[in-house]
Amino acid sequence: MKHRSKARVVAPLLIGAGTLGSSFAMLPASAATHHASTPVSATSFTRDFSAMTSLKSVTAKGKGLVAAILPDTVTSARYTEFDAPYLTEAFQKAGLANSKFIVENAQGSDSTQLTDAQSAITKGATVLVVDPLDSGVGARIERYAVSHGVKVVDYDRLTLGGSRAYYVSFNNVQVGKLIGNGFVACASAWKVTKPNVLVMSGAPTDNNATLFAQGYNAVLSPYFASGKYVKVGAPAGTWNPPTAETTFQQQLTAHKAMNSAVVPNDENASPIITYLKSQLHVAAKTFPITGQDATLDGLQNILSGYQCGTAYKPIYLEAQAAAALAIYLRAGVKPPAALVNSSTTDTVAKVAVPSVLLTPEWVTTANMKSTVIADKFVTAKQLCTSAYASACKAAGIS
Repeated sequence: MKHRSKARVVAPLLIGAGTLGSSFAMLPASAATHHASTPVSATSFTRDFSAMTSLKSVTAKGKGLVAAILPDTVTSARYTEFDAPYLTEAFQKAGLANSKFIVENAQGSDSTQLTDAQSAITKGATVLVVDPLDSGVGARIERYAVSHGVKVVDYDRLTLGGSRAYYVSFNNVQVGKLIGNGFVACASAWKVTKPNVLVMSGAPTDNNATLFAQGYNAVLSPYFASGKYVKVGAPAGTWNPPTAETTFQQQLTAHKAMNSAVVPNDENASPIITYLKSQLHVAAKTFPITGQDATLDGLQNILSGYQCGTAYKPIYLEAQAAAALAIYLRAGVKPPAALVNSSTTDTVAKVAVPSVLLTPEWVTTANMKSTVIADKFVTAKQLCTSAYASACKAAGIS
């Protein structure tokens, strides 16, 4: 998944109930004194969304609409395939009538995202769940929302310089560490004796890209410093797959010894792998490439030995956490500290943002069946087409 800003973000810190109480000052004083009778925690959420039903009493107390505004359909297919339906299911299971929530996609347009937010507020939204295209439009949305007495939950991406009440995401530094450690394990398993590594990144306007890079650079830096690995090139970041492919080709032309690449997501990795296979006829398990998001192409590239693994973020966890926060905010009820399990520093606004940070997983052929297949993130039928049937069988997937 994909996300934006060059500003350095301090790694998430655990906070206690006392810190949460002080940071909850954005709510009315009366709201800060109430708690849900059946609280949920950051570990309550499951594949069947059953935890959401415990929030029905909180939902009944709430007023107004909840509007979830997603960013685009280009940086990741997740937003239409998973986030939108998962958010819908989470709201419904919590007892929110269909007429009381909106799930929209800005289709990659800052102006559309801002207009969607303003329109939702005009229609009576009291809470926005926003995955901002970038921190610029995110901050504008949040200023507008605050001026209208509307609470905002940053969803998946933190708006730097924003004024949201909460942030929900996976631990994105940990996502980066999974990518870095996955690369190290893969380079060893594939017997790449002297990795000459191109380290790529997501768009520099995406705060999550900064966090991902923070994670994998922390893992890889000792290898570069010791001389065990050689770092080649310094490409600009992007979440546009064709741009990523062009950048890769340019770097490979400039650095003939390049034999591996850290790529921050499956969408960018896919055209690079296609180029390596179709144009350069690179053999399987010889040129390590990493990824993120557990896309169908990414998983099939893993099965065929052209991608090391993928950082998988079970989106149903994130959707439920965001929906739960929105339900609490809509009712003027303080979310339990067991749900708001962390704090993330907004280095522009210089505030600690109460956060729900969830745990990602590294997926390879060894655990594909127990993760993405078990979660119905992809089906065996989708994954195990004729070209991948034998690899699926070897992975125990049928």
